[in-house]
Amino acid sequence: MTKMNNKVKQTISFLVLFIVTILVLYFTLKDNYEAIIEEIVHINKIWLLVGFILIFGYWGLKAVVIQNLSKKIQDQFSFKQAMEMTLKTNFFHAVTPFATGGQPYQIYYLKKADIRLSDASNIVIQNFIIYQIALVMLGVIAVLSNHFLGLFPDNNLLKYLVTLGFICNLIVIIGLFVLTSAKKLNQFVMKHVIGFLAKLKIIKNREKTVKKFQESLEEFHNGKKLLLKDKKNFIRLIIVDLFALICQYAIPLALLFGTGDYTSMNLFTALVASSYVMLLGSFVPIPGGTGGLEYGFMVFYGYFITSSSLSAVMLLWRFITYYFALILGTILLTIRKKKKICE
Repeated sequence: MTKMNNKVKQTISFLVLFIVTILVLYFTLKDNYEAIIEEIVHINKIWLLVGFILIFGYWGLKAVVIQNLSKKIQDQFSFKQAMEMTLKTNFFHAVTPFATGGQPYQIYYLKKADIRLSDASNIVIQNFIIYQIALVMLGVIAVLSNHFLGLFPDNNLLKYLVTLGFICNLIVIIGLFVLTSAKKLNQFVMKHVIGFLAKLKIIKNREKTVKKFQESLEEFHNGKKLLLKDKKNFIRLIIVDLFALICQYAIPLALLFGTGDYTSMNLFTALVASSYVMLLGSFVPIPGGTGGLEYGFMVFYGYFITSSSLSAVMLLWRFITYYFALILGTILLTIRKKKKICE
C-alpha cells in the first residue's frame, strides 16, 4: 500500500511539473518566441559552457562538504561517492515539493555506503545546518544591499514575500539551535503545543508524536554537537557552501554575457538578484519551485535585462540548474538499477 501511495504521489508530482512547465514555456514564448529562440540558438557557446561548468562547480563543492562530514565516520568514503550522491539527490529534490525528498535519499545512500543510520542522519543534518547558514548569510547581504543601494524599485507584494522568505530561513536555522539547546522549551513544546494539537485532533497519536519529536531533536542535537566540536572545520565548510551558492547564483550572468550583453549586470548585482529569486521561490509548493522561480527571475532580473534576452537567459538558466540536474539524476539512478538487475 505504501509503495502504491508513493507511486501515485510521484505520478501526481510529475504531472503537475509537466503542466506547469508547459504553462511557463507558453507564457514566456507567446509574445516574442522567434526572437527568444534566436537568442538561445546564437548564444556564445563558450559562455554557455561556463554556465554548465558553474553548475558542476556548485555540485562539486556540495560534494566536498558531504565527503568531509562523511569521512569523519567512514574514512573510505570518497569524493566520487559524494558526487554521485549529490547528483542523484538532485532528482529527489527536483520531483518533490519544497525539495523534501532529497534528505531521506541522502540518508538511504549513506546507509548503503555502510554508514550507520544514526550517523547518516547526523551527516545529513550537519549538511543541512551548514547550507542554511550559508543561504541566510547570502540572504542578509542581498537584503541589506537592496535596502541601502535600492537595486530594485519598491514592489510591496514581492518585497513582503522576499522578506518573509528570508525570515523563514532565518527562523529555521535559529530554531534548530534553540530547540537543540533549550530543554525547558522542548518540554513546553512537547507538553503544551503537541497536547493542544492532539486535542484539536490534528495530531492523532500524541505519544507517538512526542517520541518522534524527541528522536528528531536528539538527532539535531548530535549533529550540532559534532559540528561545533571542530569549529574551524565548521567555518571552512560554511565558506565552501558559500562558494557553491556563488557558483549557482552566477550562472545567469554567464548566460547574459553569452548574449553579448556585458554591461547590464555585474557579479554583485547577479548575486543579489539570484538571492532574491531563491528567497521568493522557497514559497512555491510545486516540485522544483516551478512557476515561482521563473516568475521571480523575470521580475528581479527584469530590472537589469530587457526584451528577448531576459526570457532567453531565464530558459537557459532554468534548464541548467533544474532540468539538466533532473536528467542527470534520472540517468544515474537508471544505470544503478540496471546494474542491480544484472548482478
